[in-house]
Amino acid sequence: MIFTLPNNMNKNILSVRELTETDIPFLINYWLSADAAFLAGMGADITKLPARQDWEKMLAKQLTQSYKEKESYCIIWLSNNEPVGHSNVNKIKFGEEAYMHLHLWKADKRQKGIGARFVKMTLPYFFDNLLLKKLYCEPYALNPAPNKTVEKIGFTFIKEHISVPGSLNFEQLTKLWELSYDDFKQLK
Repeated sequence: MIFTLPNNMNKNILSVRELTETDIPFLINYWLSADAAFLAGMGADITKLPARQDWEKMLAKQLTQSYKEKESYCIIWLSNNEPVGHSNVNKIKFGEEAYMHLHLWKADKRQKGIGARFVKMTLPYFFDNLLLKKLYCEPYALNPAPNKTVEKIGFTFIKEHISVPGSLNFEQLTKLWELSYDDFKQLK
C-alpha cells in the first residue's frame, strides 16, 4: 500500500518572526560552525567573528531594546516552524534607513527560490517597525544569491564599488541595492 500526503501536507510552510532568546544559539552556530571557504564566499572574514559570549550579549541586548534604540534588528526565517535562516539590519538610522543582510543557515534550503519569499515577508518588519524611508542591501558582488534575490524582489541597483559592508566583512567589491518605502508599498 502506498501512502501519500494530501497536497497541502507536502507544502513547505514559510514564516518569519522577530528574534527570540531561543534563536540565539542557532544564529551563533550558523556563523561559528561555518568553514572559512563558505564565509569567504559571502564576503565574511573568519578572523572577525566575535567570541560566542560577545555574540550572545549583543543579541540578548537587541531583545531588550526599543525599535528606536536598536543597533541591529533580526528577523528569523522558519520553514515548517523550524528556524532555517535570518535577515538582519544594521547601520540603522531610525526613521531613515538601514542595511539588510540575508542568511539561509541550512544548505538544503539554498537555491530553492525561498530566499525571495522570506525577504518579502521580512520587509514589513524593517519598514514598519523602524519607520524606514530606504532600505539598502550591499552584498558581495561575487556572491550571486543575495544579488539575484534583491533584484528579483524589486530593489534598485545603485552602484558597484569597493567597500567593507559590515563588521564581519573584508574589503570587497559590493553591489549596492536600494528599496524605497514607496517601492516597498508597491510590492506584491
